Amino acid sequence: MKEQVSLERLTGLIAFARAGSLGSYTAAARSLSISPSAVSKSIQRLEKQLGLPLFARTTRSLTLTSEGRELHERALRLLREAQEIEQLAMTARSEPSGTLRVAASLPIGLHMIAPALPAFRKLHPKVTVDLRLTDRMVDIVDEGIDVAIRIGDLADSRLLSRKLASHRLCCFAAPAYLATRGTPAHPDELAGHDLVNLRYQSTGQVFRWAFRVGGREIEMVPDAAVLADVSEAVVATLVAGGGIGMSATFIAAPYVARGELVPVLGTFAVERHNITALWPESRRANHAVRAFLALLQDVFRERMPAANG
Repeated sequence: MKEQVSLERLTGLIAFARAGSLGSYTAAARSLSISPSAVSKSIQRLEKQLGLPLFARTTRSLTLTSEGRELHERALRLLREAQEIEQLAMTARSEPSGTLRVAASLPIGLHMIAPALPAFRKLHPKVTVDLRLTDRMVDIVDEGIDVAIRIGDLADSRLLSRKLASHRLCCFAAPAYLATRGTPAHPDELAGHDLVNLRYQSTGQVFRWAFRVGGREIEMVPDAAVLADVSEAVVATLVAGGGIGMSATFIAAPYVARGELVPVLGTFAVERHNITALWPESRRANHAVRAFLALLQDVFRERMPAANG
């Protein structure tokens, strides 16, 4: 069984490395911000533990013994590694700065990220945020994106990822519309209503509505009277009394809070567990990226429960 290296022995090796390079205990003590007697005692303890004389001492000089010369380079390597650890710790404490390129869909960017940016900039004033909102699936590596927030399944193995939140899909309508046309009690009753739906800009496909019925999930493609390729346009049409539409609850939440929309078929709503932050391996140690990921976790933790309620 190998003997564990004690903290005392590590201290002695560092003192030995510095004293051997500088040629005196006093100079070594000054560079390590400790007393010369502490350096001397550490090295004496190390010599006793190793059973080897490391220095040939005279009243005027301090020179390495043959054994000491053999060990000195290895001790120097240990000292360099200790200094690298210290430097990494100092770097980790440094203030985030530079341009942070963030990609997200319009709903996520508009409702979740943009409102949080003033607080983020207040904490990290040296970071410039370049927020890019698009329905298109951007190539994060090729387009130089630092952080992307995506809804849906992931396929890019080159990226690091962190789950942020689940989101809930529910139907909504304006109270005035429901007062005139009635409120459906089951998804089957949607056929008698004006429906508003989303068409994806990137694919041209229409959004499939999901419901949980009888313990299983079903999907349908609504026969929509209005199609829009931006979620905000769908919600605006609903607010104006255009019919019933499906939306993520975090998008509809402010309109529900103002009484402009109400949930419809809420007992059939479906939850999705797929809002994820992604960033390239090359950005792993980027301080601005780390700070922004911390912000995202706080934002989604605070806002999603209220939106899903």
